[in-house]
Amino acid sequence: MGKRKPYVDAQGNKLPYPWLINFALWLVGGSQRVRLNFWSKHPKHAAEKTLRDILSISRDTVYGKEHHFDDILKATNAEDLFRLYREYVPVNDSFENLRPYVERHKHGEENVLFPGKPDMYATTSGTTAEPKWVPMTHKYIKDVYGKMTHVWIWNFITHRSRIFGGHILQTVGKECEGYAPDGTLFGSVSGVLVRDVPAIIKKHYTQPPSVVSIADYNARNYTLVRLALQWRDVTLWATANPSTILELLRVVDEHADLLIDDIEHGTLTNDFDVSPYIREELEAYMSPKPERAAELRKILAEKGRLDPRDFWPQLQYMSTWKCGNTKIYMEKYMDRFDWEQTFYQELGYIATECRFGFSLDDSNESVMFPHFHYYEFVEESELDSPNKHFLQLYELEQGKRYCAYVTTYSGIFRYNMNDLIEVGGKFYNTPTIHMVSKINGIVSMTGEKLYEPQFIEAVHEAEKETDIKTKFFVGFADIKESRYHFYFEFADEGIDQKEADNFGKVVDKKLQAINIEYESKRQSFRLHDPQTHILLSNAYARFKTACLKDGLRDGQFKFNLLMQDEKRQKKFSLIERLAEGYNNWTDRIMEQANEMDDRMRERQKARDQRRKEREIKREARKAKKK
Repeated sequence: MGKRKPYVDAQGNKLPYPWLINFALWLVGGSQRVRLNFWSKHPKHAAEKTLRDILSISRDTVYGKEHHFDDILKATNAEDLFRLYREYVPVNDSFENLRPYVERHKHGEENVLFPGKPDMYATTSGTTAEPKWVPMTHKYIKDVYGKMTHVWIWNFITHRSRIFGGHILQTVGKECEGYAPDGTLFGSVSGVLVRDVPAIIKKHYTQPPSVVSIADYNARNYTLVRLALQWRDVTLWATANPSTILELLRVVDEHADLLIDDIEHGTLTNDFDVSPYIREELEAYMSPKPERAAELRKILAEKGRLDPRDFWPQLQYMSTWKCGNTKIYMEKYMDRFDWEQTFYQELGYIATECRFGFSLDDSNESVMFPHFHYYEFVEESELDSPNKHFLQLYELEQGKRYCAYVTTYSGIFRYNMNDLIEVGGKFYNTPTIHMVSKINGIVSMTGEKLYEPQFIEAVHEAEKETDIKTKFFVGFADIKESRYHFYFEFADEGIDQKEADNFGKVVDKKLQAINIEYESKRQSFRLHDPQTHILLSNAYARFKTACLKDGLRDGQFKFNLLMQDEKRQKKFSLIERLAEGYNNWTDRIMEQANEMDDRMRERQKARDQRRKEREIKREARKAKKK
């Protein structure tokens, strides 16, 4: 059989061609793509121009005067400019170096890191209890982030020209989460950008922005799925984190009947806590769709579950992170999509501090934007060196790994992203890159330099050798005990502690085979035997929920599978299954579990009652028609 045409589903339904949207995107995004092509041919010139521009803009600020921007700008060529910048401006290895300047902006002071004040702050977790408040200037949001987005969206129609002929499911952060002391809003950059999307595209969204304001994540996820599932013609699903896809599919699996019932009657169940004002706004997005409900019931009856390849037969595009440890979560849903129909694209190397670049094809390589950011890199072998050699973007070598540093139009100067990236091929004359792991995904207690990918490989090798499958795993370095703690959620919940310990020993053996430094430290007893722990079911979802309740946004939830993080390890210790057996939990966990069971029973009772009421109303409507 030939490859299915991407615009026609199995029933012969064809997506409409969105002439007006495509023409507008061609004008706006196409022109920015021409600029990208030009500067990618001249990366050295682009680096010099961009750095001069950033320094010129901020030369009269507090930071600019303290770090001699005027003197740096006297350089007569690119090499001198880069050298003087390194001499006068120190590396900011932590946001804490920039925090004093940001705090002055937050309290109303102008011209500290950049002229004037920021349009907003993007907040994200930091190395301390105080979150990072990353300033976003008007120029960065409009002239950098906005124009990069134009290229990103334009790139959609180059691969699937009818993508905007259907509905769009996108999950982003909340636009406004509060205000700084001077009244400047803080929240999610993605939320602000979605707010500013032209109405011609925004009308294709499956949900209004207010949905992300639903406090309870179970309620939020159900609402997202309920609003999207009612449409057969969803063509684009964009979300940063693959774990979000897993969670939304879990909602589909667990609440299929309830979702179908809501779609049939144009309702939103009261089983979830959604505020009245949001429910009122959602009424415009819902109407009874009995034909769609019947279609979904038929799929459920024939297939046994609802998969995107069946309920969204014209899904053209999926855009998420695909690099680093996100592949662990991707593997869990790949068989639920039709990848002949759906173009799956890496979202790109994006962080709160900076949108480095994104993929323009189906590879994992991010095309960089040298005319929008100034980049520096340190080779992996020099990460621990006190005298690092900083390289320019155009000096990177394919196949090698580096730590990335960035300077932006938003007051971020020589900022250590703490990311290990690997260089791919070239886009014209500019190297492409992809994310490997956070540098803190490289753990070294006694000089072993154990990498997160090595840990992942060791677990997979142990699975093959023992024929024991894991559903989730994570490792923590305990510097006090000089040992690693391995936490496993096994597919077979009957695995006991003895079997788990044996599995952990195999992982340890595999690590020694993979990493000679780890082997040396284990053999010399500088690293003690690792300790194995068994996790309760749905461990990852439990952990993520706890983090989200602590205030972390879903799109910012970047999770390492190997780390040295006492706070996160404590969270996992609360969802550990104790060696004595399933029922021998701590009193606190048991108490919480009992309370949860009571609430679930009450909710189920209320759900059953509402279902009976709906059945009575349905029968009454049938009787009335007769």
